[in-house]
Amino acid sequence: MNNIIKSSLLELKKKNFLNPELDLKLLLQEASYKKKEIILSNLNIDDIDINYFNLLISKRLNREPVSKILKRKYFWKNQFFVNSDVLDPRPESELIIEEVLKNINDRDKSMKILDVGTGSGCLAISLAKELKNSKVTAIDVSQKALAVAKKNVKLHNMGNQIEIKNRKIENIKNKFDIIVSNPPYINENEYRNLQVEIRNFEPKVALLGGEDGLKFYRLFAENVEGIMNKNSIFICEIGSSQLNSCKSIFSKTNLILKKISKDLQNIDRTLTFLKI
Repeated sequence: MNNIIKSSLLELKKKNFLNPELDLKLLLQEASYKKKEIILSNLNIDDIDINYFNLLISKRLNREPVSKILKRKYFWKNQFFVNSDVLDPRPESELIIEEVLKNINDRDKSMKILDVGTGSGCLAISLAKELKNSKVTAIDVSQKALAVAKKNVKLHNMGNQIEIKNRKIENIKNKFDIIVSNPPYINENEYRNLQVEIRNFEPKVALLGGEDGLKFYRLFAENVEGIMNKNSIFICEIGSSQLNSCKSIFSKTNLILKKISKDLQNIDRTLTFLKI
């Protein structure tokens, strides 16, 4: 293994990165003149743009996530453009897609979907691709996030199905068959203790859910029922210790808590509500 590669791997290990070899391979791949898979043991250093690689590795050593360096992240079945204006799509949020699909008998049916706090647009686009006759409204309060969502809608050629709007849920008047959201749900204390990769490279507005992390669930409890059609569903992601608080908040509505879904770490992660 070339000395530059060895020293880079050593530096990544020294800083206790979770997957130093994988990080190294991805950055080498990005800096490679040939776009074939990188195998560290027999890498030809002449295939690598060393100046570009050094720039990439210095960003990673500065704790910038690989996804932000490469400006892309895989979610559900597709790759999405990401930058520091949006949260990285996370595997846990794929549960929202799974639960929506479990609640749909006819995927060819015409449906109206609302994605609240769309960020990169990953939920809106993934649902639109799965439910090809649906019309999706994707809203966010961040103009910077909306610019990313628009870029991803264009990238995936979904402009005929998805409408991007700068809106708060309180200002939505139309009714929907499916409403989804992965809202900000970290409280102020948790935010202060977040790892550097998240705190420095992901937008605070997409993470912080008020002092106790529950601000947006209260907003949903006040607003979501009024914009749901009969027999419609609302699915939202929650934080790891918020189940009882969310149950209490939504108990003041007429929505029925149909299902609590756990993620791969066995943590309560999504709530599915039904309006009958």
